Order: sequence, then structure tokens, then C-alpha cells
Amino acid sequence: MPLRYPLSGVAPETEQLAHAARQGDQQSIALLIEHHYAGMLAVAKHLLGHGPDAEDACQDSVITALARIGELRDASAVRSWLHAIVRNNCRTILRARKPVPVGTAGEDLHASDLDDPVACIERSALRDWIWHGLGQLSPTLQPVAMLRYFTENNSYEHIAALCGVPVGTVRSRLSEVRRQLSITLPRVHDDRHHDTSRLTAERREEAAAIMSAVANGVALHQLDGRWAEDMAMRWPSGTRETGLGSIFAAMGEDYDAGVRCRLINVVAGPGITIWENEFINPPEDPDHCPPAATWLLREQGGLVREVRLIHAARPEQAQAMPAAG
Repeated sequence: MPLRYPLSGVAPETEQLAHAARQGDQQSIALLIEHHYAGMLAVAKHLLGHGPDAEDACQDSVITALARIGELRDASAVRSWLHAIVRNNCRTILRARKPVPVGTAGEDLHASDLDDPVACIERSALRDWIWHGLGQLSPTLQPVAMLRYFTENNSYEHIAALCGVPVGTVRSRLSEVRRQLSITLPRVHDDRHHDTSRLTAERREEAAAIMSAVANGVALHQLDGRWAEDMAMRWPSGTRETGLGSIFAAMGEDYDAGVRCRLINVVAGPGITIWENEFINPPEDPDHCPPAATWLLREQGGLVREVRLIHAARPEQAQAMPAAG
């Protein structure tokens, strides 16, 4: 079932509805989603088959569309825009199964026509509204929702590894996220929202400073003011170390080996920050580091208390992985 909102009256023409939705009118957004939901689900089933994956991909697409509705540039193309979001979510699932198809028969909008989700959400006027809704979720649900809807490497397996829970728990938590957001989002639209853009900018500056510290010769003590001395750093190998110094040491080793690190995304919410970066390996050692990494930072009392790091699968590993959401 799509997200439900209190509705009344007769839906206007689709293009007018899309224009109103872009301006943040919640009834128009709800009508737009309901009008197109069956077609969105049909696209998901065409790509994934009948089953829970198709339902999950479609529900995830509803949340993505809510967050990005302000970026719909052509109101007359709303159907193609929504279907493209569905296909993009389906591709995340298909990557673990087989080579990804370019598009769906009969559709006229390909993946290359869809703006980068992170960039769109960053610019969206509704971003703070979505974040305020996420802020109403419990501490166990928030990171799962943030990783799923606001990061690139967002498969169920990837989220499970970062959160330290089984894949089945990720599925059940995301199901609960969708249920709660369907109730919460309509109620918080007019509330006072946190300034997520400012928080994200602050956290992005912090991430960039740490990732470039070794190259720029910046000392650890210049950057550790927001990090707890006993911060738990959990590496992909399962090793647990303590303090920001452990991160500096690892980055220093990579830098000495000729690896460069580029920050590509930061997601920030109350108590949780997510970094995504890519590694640029030296030509003489192209496999030194995996292609990318995701960092999950948990805060308490204004200090970072725990960090979990997961590497993106190398291309040959991704082909060998079992199917996952």
C-alpha cells in the first residue's frame, strides 16, 4: 500500500497537481503518489518479479519521491520521473543478481536522465520536512532509514553490516520506518524543523578536514574536539580500536602508500552522521583500497562515541554476492 494521507475533493489535472506538489502542498503530493502508485509497482514487478523486493523497491521510491518532489522540473513528465526513481531503486537490488538493464520497455527516461539523488535531496526545499519526520523515529530506526534513503551503497546487506544487525532485522526495521512515516509526515509538515542544511554543512566541513588532515599536515589535536577519547572505532575486519587517532593512523598508512581519499557525500541528523568517500589508488597499486567506503558515526552528549566503517565491494566481489535488497 502507498503512503496514505487524509484526502478530500476531486484531484485536479495531473500537471496542475504536480505543480502544487512541487510547492509543498501535501494533499497534492499524496494524490500524485496514489495516482501513479500502481504504475510504479508494475515497473518494480517487471524488473524484480512478484515478491517482497518489488514491494520494498516501490515503497522506498515513495519516500525518495517525497524528498525530491521539489526537484521535478517538468510537471508533465511526473510519470516518467516516478518510474525512473523506481528503476533506480530496482537497480540497487539487481546489481547483486545480474547485469543491470538500462531501462524498461515503453519508458522514455533512462538512468542518465535522473539527477543524482544526493544532489537533489541537498537542494530540495522539502529536505528539512523529511528530516524532521525521520527525527521522530526511534534510535534503532533512524540510521537504517538514513542509510537506505540518503546514501549510495544502500543495500540491505550493507546497512546490516554498518548497523551490526542481521539482514532480516534491516528489512523489518525499514518496514516499520515506512509505516511510521506514513503517519508522521503529514503531521509534521507545519512544525518547526531543524536546520538540516546547516548541520550537514558543518558535518561535511568536519569530514573533509579529517580526510584531508594527513595530506595537509594538520595535527590530530586540532580536530578532536568533538570526538570522545574512548570513541569505539569498528573496522570492516571486526577489529575494534579506540579514539580518533586510530582513524588518523589508518589514513596515514594509506596516504604513504599513494592512496588519496575523496569525500563524496555527508548525511547528518541529530545524533547520527554518515560519510561516504571514494578511494583513488596509485597506478602501480590499483587494488590497494576498495573503491569506496561508508562511515556511520553515532553521537551522544555532543561527542562522537562510535564509528563503524564498511567498504564497498570490489567489482569482482559484487558479481559474486548473493541477491540482496
